[in-house]
This record gives sequence, C-alpha cells and structure tokens, in this order.
Amino acid sequence: QVQLVESGGGLVQPGGSLRLSCAASGSIFSPNVMGWYRQAPGKERELVASVTSGGSTNYARNVKGRFTISRDNAKNTVYLQMDNLIPEDTAVYYCNAASPVLGWRSYWGQGTQVTVSS
Repeated sequence: QVQLVESGGGLVQPGGSLRLSCAASGSIFSPNVMGWYRQAPGKERELVASVTSGGSTNYARNVKGRFTISRDNAKNTVYLQMDNLIPEDTAVYYCNAASPVLGWRSYWGQGTQVTVSS
C-alpha cells in the first residue's frame, strides 16, 4: 500500500503563487511516476503535471510555463509550484502515484483545495 498526504492548498489572489507538497509513504517502488491532477466543480479530473523517478516531466498545456513540478526522491515527496495563478486554476488538487512494479495501480491522496479569487 502507498499513502499520499497533500498539503499547501488555500486561497490566493489572481497572479499569486502557491506550493503544493505530497509526501508518499508505504510500499514505494522505483521506477515510479508521481503527479498532480485537479478537478473543478462539474468537470472531470485532469492531469496537471507528472514527474518520473528519473526526473522526466510532463505538463498540461494550460499550465505550462506557470507551474513547475519537482520531486525529492530521498524524501519520497513531490512538489507543485504554481505561479501566476488564474481563477480557472481553482479546483481540488490530488496527488497521484503509480509504478510498473505495482502493476500501474494508481494511488491517490485526499485532495487539497486551491481557490484563486480576488
């Protein structure tokens, strides 16, 4: 089992910044992929960004250039630095982890609310 605990959400004004953190514990295997998804009210959950244990990153088109994903493998923690936030970024953000060693089963955190509003 893998447990994921997110932190760092909150209320921020447009143009502001937030940093999300996700700490993983349990049966962490390498290689793996960790990422952030988000779900806004009435919308489907979508990928925001992901990073492999080797450091390769992938971003959704609408956050590229504004968000930066990174990870600390020694701490089993992944971060999402969000800059120049816009109201459309408002959503619940979920941390995700998967590994081919575990059959690519997805593990999810409980989610953290990000609200961008003036």
